[in-house]
Amino acid sequence: MHLVALAVLCVLTLAACGGGGGSPTPSSAPSAPEGKPITLGFSAWPGWFPWQVAQEKGLFAKNGVNVNLKYFDSYTDSLNALSSGVIDANSQTLNDTVASLSGGANLKIVLTNDNSTGNDKIIAKPGINSIADLRGATVAVEQGTVDHYLIELALAQAGLTDKDIKLVPMLTDAAAAAFVSGQVDAVGVFAPSTTIALQRQGSRAIATSAEFPGAIPDHLVVTAAMTKDRPKDVQALVNTWFDTLKWIKDNHDEAVAIMAKRGGVSTADYATYDTGTTIFTLQQNIDAFTAGTTPDHLNYQANKIADFLVSTGLAAKKPSLDGVLDSTYVNAAAKATGQ
Repeated sequence: MHLVALAVLCVLTLAACGGGGGSPTPSSAPSAPEGKPITLGFSAWPGWFPWQVAQEKGLFAKNGVNVNLKYFDSYTDSLNALSSGVIDANSQTLNDTVASLSGGANLKIVLTNDNSTGNDKIIAKPGINSIADLRGATVAVEQGTVDHYLIELALAQAGLTDKDIKLVPMLTDAAAAAFVSGQVDAVGVFAPSTTIALQRQGSRAIATSAEFPGAIPDHLVVTAAMTKDRPKDVQALVNTWFDTLKWIKDNHDEAVAIMAKRGGVSTADYATYDTGTTIFTLQQNIDAFTAGTTPDHLNYQANKIADFLVSTGLAAKKPSLDGVLDSTYVNAAAKATGQ
């Protein structure tokens, strides 16, 4: 799915960047607001698990928005659900959002949750010690997603192309399992599937997203209809995100327990994702949405990804990126907090 300097656990050191971050208890948490709920999708990625905290601590309701938080076991299913209008908003990468645009979806990126700074990995069996060693190897990956993109970037850096490997398309969790069982030589996966893949004896990461700064940002993406018909609710989602980061900062242990449980891993395993997912502050959001010509800018990365989709045959032509990056809501959040 793939998306800058603060890890999910390092969010504990964040300065407050949103509104108040109180700790409503089950007895004091605000009741769900009336009105049609927004269905917000998310799936297995450390940068999106804070949404679980927001739900359990009543922070959506605190911001006056009625949210049906829907967890997808299959990340691809969440992409399809947003593109087809089954859900209103989703947590997904820039890579997959651009891919959806090429398929005709009308979407808006309204928030950057994080950037992958190591939690997307290419993991190989013993004897394969570098990307160059992948020549002729079987490599499993969920085709078209950020880890496919990471493989392409790493191959190019090593002077290879995807024609030099045997690409095996699989869903991410299935790819990790296939690697562990010895069916393939290497795998491209994201956390927490990285924890599974590394269970293969002697395996190691031969490349990670840390080597490609800014290449895999992750976002809150909504349908264009949401920004047109329910802009106040979209703003409430963005405000809730920054309130949630504040709550996590103030309630470290409880927050980590909630997120680790949602990820199906121990709190100790969750700690290993620390530096690999870098949560964006409000200021980093503003900087990322500002147009520019370096990897720190979303418009630059979106154009690079669009070129990748065309070059790999995943898109027939480069999709229009006009208006997809909507900074309205992070700018309003900054104005409200005096930033």
